[in-house]
Amino acid sequence: MLGDANSVPTVNRRLLHVGRKFNFEMLTLTEPGKPTLQREVVRHPGAVIVLPLADGPRGQEIVMIRNWRLSVEDWMWELPAGTLEKGEDPLACAARELEEETGHKAATIEPLCRFHTSPGLSDELMWAFVARGLAEGPQHLEVDEHVTVHRLSAYECVRRAEAGEMTDAKSMLVLLLAARKGLIRT
Repeated sequence: MLGDANSVPTVNRRLLHVGRKFNFEMLTLTEPGKPTLQREVVRHPGAVIVLPLADGPRGQEIVMIRNWRLSVEDWMWELPAGTLEKGEDPLACAARELEEETGHKAATIEPLCRFHTSPGLSDELMWAFVARGLAEGPQHLEVDEHVTVHRLSAYECVRRAEAGEMTDAKSMLVLLLAARKGLIRT
């Protein structure tokens, strides 16, 4: 909590950089009787993540991706996800990202939750969805994406998260929340 009920902080914003997907701002917080604070913040348009559930020969399966992430220079186990386009509805974005990254279309896509991914440095709000009734098709990757598609049991997905083989926090959160809610059987 900032100060006490009688103090009113003032936040000044200065645009530092306009990026291709994200902007960067310097925030200056002034509050009576306190030192001035400055923080750099990533302004993010929001994103989605999709938990694609499929019926397979061994029962329920989850469509996961292996995604080459330049920022960590490694392959990561992830659920399909992506950034909202300007003015795009999160549900429409979820359907688009599912098809682009995995080639699957869903008969139904339902909301699961929403969460801030890293509020200490960004305002990114992510919407999570559950997709069912999947039909396979071709991927539609962007030129800079390197993604492979894998169907794994829910048990295997949760095992990878618990064993440290999956380090993508958004995917781990959605998998563990879905397991806790009984949407996936581990």
